[in-house]
Parts: sequence; structure tokens; C-alpha cells
Amino acid sequence: MFNKNIKLVLAGLILAAAIWQFIEGEIGNGIALILLAGIFIFLYFKNEMILLAFLRLRKQDFPGAKKWLDRINDPEKALVQKQQGYYWYLHGLMVSQTNITQAEKFFKRALKLGLSMDHDLAMAKLNLAGIAMTKRRKREATMLLNEAKKLDKHGMMNDQIRMMKEQMKKI
Repeated sequence: MFNKNIKLVLAGLILAAAIWQFIEGEIGNGIALILLAGIFIFLYFKNEMILLAFLRLRKQDFPGAKKWLDRINDPEKALVQKQQGYYWYLHGLMVSQTNITQAEKFFKRALKLGLSMDHDLAMAKLNLAGIAMTKRRKREATMLLNEAKKLDKHGMMNDQIRMMKEQMKKI
């Protein structure tokens, strides 16, 4: 919605207004303005379009998620590096059902830019392992599966990893 720099400027101005309200003795207004500034600071680190796209993907609404991601015009300028990683990660998830070559490119780009949560890294590596297995690159798929297993600390993807290892034995 707003550029990342505009979000920081707005947060700074709102914080200045909050300090002014505290000086004037209007404590309630100052607290409300600090909370409002906190929203802009939160949205600096977590882009609202990416959050809405994640919500759409949870409901398996791929066209809706694509619509929200398409609202980000220039991801290199509008997003912080981790947000760019999630931008490409979401594109990879959406494309992985139809075009695995393009999905592989998106997942590799997301891993290069960085994802902040271990289970997202594990999911990206698991998808890359599936793509490598489909393309008959068994060594790369095994390596990616082992990395995904290390990153999956809560064991949420044990079933998928086990199924992929059984399929790799057939190759």
C-alpha cells in the first residue's frame, strides 16, 4: 500500500505527535498515537499484501493470492529483503502445481533472499526436493530432503519427507 520508506516517515511523525501529546498532558491520546505508530512499524517488517496473500493461500484460493501479490509493483524497491524472499516463496507455491521449472526458479530465489521461519525454509527445500526428484536428480533431492528434515524441528513434515524418500527408492 505504502512504500517502505513512507511507512517509516509516517511512524516517525506519529511518534513525534505522541510525544507532543504527552507534553501537553494528554496521556490517552499519546498512548493511542504510539499504538498507531506501532502498526506502521509492524507493516514495515511485514508487508500487508504478503500477509493477505498468505491468508488467501490458507484457504487454497490461488487466484486471490495472485491478485494480492500482483498489487506489489516493484518488489525490489517496495519490500525489505526478507519480504522479497516471501514474495518469491509465495509465487513458487502458486506455480508449483502447473510449471515446476518456474517454481524451482522462484524457490531458489526465495532461499537466496532468505526466509525468516524454519518451517518456511523446510517447505521450500521440500518442494525443491520434489522438483529435483521429478527431474531425476536423486542426489540433489536427497540432500534437500535431509536439509528439510533438519529444519523441521516440530515434525510437521515427517509424513511428506517419508513419502518422498519411499518414492526416491523407486527411482
